[in-house]
Amino acid sequence: MNLHEYQAKELLQQFGVAVPRGIKVKSQQEAVEAAKQLGGPLWVVKAQVHAGGRGKAGGVKLARSLQDVEELSGKMLGSTLVTKQTGADGVKVHALLIQDGVDITKEYYLSCLVDRSKKRVVLIGSSEGGMDIEEVAAKTPEKILTLTVDPVAGIQPYQARDLGFRMGMGKKEVDQLVKVLSGVYNLFTQKDCSMVEINPLIVTTDGQVMALDAKVSLDDNALYRHKDTAEMRDPTQEDEREHIAHEIGLNYVALDGSIGCMVNGAGLAMATMDVIKLQGGEPANFL
Repeated sequence: MNLHEYQAKELLQQFGVAVPRGIKVKSQQEAVEAAKQLGGPLWVVKAQVHAGGRGKAGGVKLARSLQDVEELSGKMLGSTLVTKQTGADGVKVHALLIQDGVDITKEYYLSCLVDRSKKRVVLIGSSEGGMDIEEVAAKTPEKILTLTVDPVAGIQPYQARDLGFRMGMGKKEVDQLVKVLSGVYNLFTQKDCSMVEINPLIVTTDGQVMALDAKVSLDDNALYRHKDTAEMRDPTQEDEREHIAHEIGLNYVALDGSIGCMVNGAGLAMATMDVIKLQGGEPANFL
């Protein structure tokens, strides 16, 4: 289950990771009131959708006045945002995050996930923040740094410092990174996440390390243990058919084809889809 940016940041804050001040809104009036509450003079208006690439698609805009906030929120709310991850149909914007503008001196990348080959939780860091990490990995793989965490010992401060120095951080930033990495790892393990990503992790002009943007994905199979995060599900961001299937306990994935599949068992379902493709057809679903 994917979370919105504002929800991901709420969780990060709970685990001691600094984030810019921000307020979730659902109307133009709420957006202006939020901007007034934050104080300005610079705000960022961010569409809250379950998709990356929002900035290039017009879903992240700077506002330098309350009038800008009102105009931008009016344009975004109710619009359909099309990014490289949404497909041609796009996703409708129902909420925005009004966030403090911050002065940035450096951007980094940080994420936490399970490395299935190592059967361990790994932290990934890079000095190339704010970019598509897949692109960085393809063009400059040496800039992708990993830290494998022992499940018994957990992440140790010396490991966090080593990763920070390898990412090119100074001592002041590395000292803060120790707390950030500990928070990210604890969030990942304690909330049963499948991914926690901060891109970019920034250093501000006054030397503060904080998460400017964040993504969190939760393991659906563990949601029964976390009522608080289970309630964060946003069905408006899901395919309607997939949401209905989820509510009745079915594993259903909507596809673009025209041949419906209802199969007993995941392995047979995959094989059935392969046969359909081999015969020139297109499956309409996985079920």
